[in-house]
Amino acid sequence: MRILVVEDDELIARGIVSGLRAHGFTADTVGTASAAELALAQAHCDAMVLDRGLPDGDGLSLLVRLRRRGDTLPVLLLTARDAVEDRIHGLQGGADDYLVKPFDLGELAARLRALIRRAGGRGSNLVEAGPLRFDPSSGEAWLAGDPVELSRREAALLGCLLQADGRSLSTEQIKDSMYGLDQEVGSNAVNVHVHNLRRKLGAGAIETVRGIGYRFGWARR
Repeated sequence: MRILVVEDDELIARGIVSGLRAHGFTADTVGTASAAELALAQAHCDAMVLDRGLPDGDGLSLLVRLRRRGDTLPVLLLTARDAVEDRIHGLQGGADDYLVKPFDLGELAARLRALIRRAGGRGSNLVEAGPLRFDPSSGEAWLAGDPVELSRREAALLGCLLQADGRSLSTEQIKDSMYGLDQEVGSNAVNVHVHNLRRKLGAGAIETVRGIGYRFGWARR
């Protein structure tokens, strides 16, 4: 799951990104509203952590622009303002959740997972498809009841394909979800992870869609 962190304080931004990566997310950071819009146009994100105070305007103004053009990306607002009126204003402006600084990184990660889960129409964190059960928050997987050991990248790939809910994803879309903007990615990295995941789950778990990329082969339930 890929998170865009929009925070102009470099120290805070680095701390959030490190914390989210430690919790299994792919996370990138930008420091302005204009850079955030560019990043969202360039790559898919599953959620955004948005600071209210940015050098080129109020983060809430960016959020309002996104909502006006129909963007339903889950957004969690960060702010130092803890007045009830500020929280109401943020939620009415289109935020899905609100967190006041200082905050616990574990709580931030949990809230983001809940936002993404709700956006995907799931009430439970566990995803079930065919004989597979998968917990995106821990990266744990079970096949026909037996645990399956997954690397961090394999878990990220599995989560990405399951979240697509039967849709085909290109290699570039998968890379966007699995890797940060600042990470070097080999040309065959996704293919290698697909091969390893098929070896662990079975060849039918991931289908190759000619000319497009990959999709998960078992229907979610």
